[in-house]
Amino acid sequence: MDWNPALIWVAIALLLGLAELSSGGLVLLALAAAAVLTSALAALGLSLPWQLLGMGVFSGLLVPLAVMVIRPWFSPRGVAYGTTGTGVEKGHTYTTLRRDFDGASGVKVNGDFYRLRVDETGETDLPEGTLVVFKQFDGTTAIVSHCQKHQKK
Repeated sequence: MDWNPALIWVAIALLLGLAELSSGGLVLLALAAAAVLTSALAALGLSLPWQLLGMGVFSGLLVPLAVMVIRPWFSPRGVAYGTTGTGVEKGHTYTTLRRDFDGASGVKVNGDFYRLRVDETGETDLPEGTLVVFKQFDGTTAIVSHCQKHQKK
């Protein structure tokens, strides 16, 4: 088999596509698509500098498209990934839960379980189903206060 530049770009694309299986961010898949398009430039006989320029242009177009347009299609609606701990939860009402394996008392914020501590009393064990208001995080502990209103989050 004769390795020409077009086949090398296709091999790079296949390796990037394979690596995407471990990341899930769609960046490597976009780079793989850019490498496939660059292989077309190589098949047309363009020199290496033009191929690299093409790879840069294709990557510059496809990576933002994949990250900002395509990736949100695969994320559940209403979940703001990366915002936990930034203060967006402050003042929201949550219902306490019991963790199965150790019986710890906590709340679920954006789908993740956090142990709790009541701000006023310091207690860390509340009955399941207690309504609490989130105040802040202290490390991985949710600081809460007892809720006066009766709405759930």
